[in-house]
Amino acid sequence: MKSETSSGTQPSPASRSTTILTVGHSTRTFAELLAILTAHGVERVVDVRSLPRSRRHPHFDRDALAAELAAAGIGYAHRSDLGGLRGASDSPDHAGLPKALRGYGAHMETPAFAAALEELMRMAERERVVILCAEADPAHCHRSLIADALTARGVMVEHLLDPSRRIEHAVTRGAVIEGARVRYPAKQRSLRLGRARTETNDERGQEL
Repeated sequence: MKSETSSGTQPSPASRSTTILTVGHSTRTFAELLAILTAHGVERVVDVRSLPRSRRHPHFDRDALAAELAAAGIGYAHRSDLGGLRGASDSPDHAGLPKALRGYGAHMETPAFAAALEELMRMAERERVVILCAEADPAHCHRSLIADALTARGVMVEHLLDPSRRIEHAVTRGAVIEGARVRYPAKQRSLRLGRARTETNDERGQEL
């Protein structure tokens, strides 16, 4: 299922010459993460963890990670305005997200998020950038919402899986893109194209 797109102003396709990568450190060793980064030509890691530390994997603490990356010739930056820990939100514009991510959906509407995202895009124009979080699977991580926001702005996003594989980001199911804005409203009952009414369960049953 593709995301919905409004008929308003759309991002410029020309900006899709910029590609931003994402990766999750998960339970990897630093050597395993470095192998992925070097295989895909990463020049800078942008850490989008709200709390850039790991009790179980101290090599991913901010200072330790920055030092190890610098030794490998890779830059490091932490951007707290892109971090995932946000307060709860009851906005209907993001009610379609899992409860834990609704606050992040609301955060995506703020000037702080927009400014941090613009800075990330400027970085990516100069260097090969990867955004880093903890979760291995981007579908279970707020970086998939960052990827949605980048996609809405015409930026190509790819998720790194291992040293030889990466996949293009697919916009979150049910997302509504309106220019550079991304909403995640609660799922609605299906509508017939060209009709001003909603199908009932009985009507759908008659068509099966």
